[in-house]
Amino acid sequence: MAINTQTETFRGYGKRGTVSAQTAVECRFGQEVGTVLSVHADAVLTGAESGNGEVRYFGKAHFSLVYEDDEKHVCRAEKGVEFTAIAKDEICVPAFTAKAKLTVENVSVRREGASVYLAALLGADIALYGEQTFEYLAGGELVLKREPSTVVTAHLCGGAAETEDEFETEFIGDILQHSETVNVTDTVVSTGTLAVEGEINLGVLALKGANALVSFERLVPFRIEIPCDEASYGCGAEARVSVLNVSIHADSDEERGKCKVHAEFTLQADACVYEEIAVDTVTDAFSQTNDISLKFAETSEHGVGETSRVTERISGRCALSSPVDFSDVFQAVTLQRAEANLVKTEDGARVEGVAMATLMVLGTDGTHRGIEMSLPFSVPVTAENCTVSVLVCGMSARQRQEGEIDAEATLKITLCEKRAWNCKFIENAEEGEPLAVNDCAVSVYIPRAGDGLWELAKSLKKSPEEVSASNPDIEFPVKEGQRVIVFRKKTLNA
Repeated sequence: MAINTQTETFRGYGKRGTVSAQTAVECRFGQEVGTVLSVHADAVLTGAESGNGEVRYFGKAHFSLVYEDDEKHVCRAEKGVEFTAIAKDEICVPAFTAKAKLTVENVSVRREGASVYLAALLGADIALYGEQTFEYLAGGELVLKREPSTVVTAHLCGGAAETEDEFETEFIGDILQHSETVNVTDTVVSTGTLAVEGEINLGVLALKGANALVSFERLVPFRIEIPCDEASYGCGAEARVSVLNVSIHADSDEERGKCKVHAEFTLQADACVYEEIAVDTVTDAFSQTNDISLKFAETSEHGVGETSRVTERISGRCALSSPVDFSDVFQAVTLQRAEANLVKTEDGARVEGVAMATLMVLGTDGTHRGIEMSLPFSVPVTAENCTVSVLVCGMSARQRQEGEIDAEATLKITLCEKRAWNCKFIENAEEGEPLAVNDCAVSVYIPRAGDGLWELAKSLKKSPEEVSASNPDIEFPVKEGQRVIVFRKKTLNA
């Protein structure tokens, strides 16, 4: 007769894979554009759908352009372009939910005839979520070693919010360009709610006078409350926040020489809450009557752990896209941003990357130039396996030696720990040959030093309860030279 076994099925939800892709989005501006000073692009995702072998994602790219016309007037222009792109990978199926993150990797400018074209290279990192199931041995006619295993299941959630800020600056005539960088600093999970906290670095390039430019920035804190029925204290969570829309109004007071700036932001948060579930899995088993063949399986799920933050002031010599000299007047530093990675070295982990910005320069001939500058950095951190985001604040530039620019900036670094939960268990057991029967009423067994109760019971083909009952004085793990007594009930024939 076959050994009777019982199995159960775990059903959860989690990340099933990732897909990456790139797409180029282009926008044309007319003949009024003269010398290009500064270009900026951002992209907002409006949807993503997983299909057979591909993910189709779509959104809108927004381009802004600051330029100098033929009369040396500084002007601005902006346009939006809708796009659709496809990321191909055979792991994609319609049952998956696709969550994409867009980044602007590069913006280029080219002229064709009287037109100016801006092209943005958009990178898409797409996470695929779907149902996760596995069967595991739960009972039957076997002696089982049970150990609780932790399995993580994901709960997708999201929400929108609006926030605003009002502040006063020196007098400005017109806002030429603005950029927003979002830094998520913390995720707070409570019963039924996920709170996403962070700050928006608002950078503004403005026209101060007839031929003068000025830049300023503002850190705007935000908090988005997202309902999530499965959220509870102790759960991990990760979130990304994008700026869907920005409205900026400037009211100038010429008499006071001041300007009041009011900014309104519409934010969208996409988040995932990771719930840890204890599953009573079987990690070893044996039969008291037969040899058995055990079929093992393993599952691995990914989530997040702790979030840490580091603030660092950096300085150094910049690399420039074009030369400068002492005749140039530095007017503004705009479009601050950073690229960074976590790097492991012999001395520990470091966040290494480059802080970038556009320097607006006025030459002796009265014309403006936009110069791209980049400042490399390397910051020591205490981290092992983390995702990194960097917010650049307060970047400034000065020319101490002719042709060389020294810059300073403040970096706000957020490190989010990546965690993996591995669960190894017995999926099923198959019956083998019958065991040889020992007819002795009493046996003495000398175990290996260091054996635990389970190892001893498995060797004797007796349940741990039977071994403990027969040898109440033995302490585990056993010591060298100890003896184990095994009693077997005998039936006497009349």
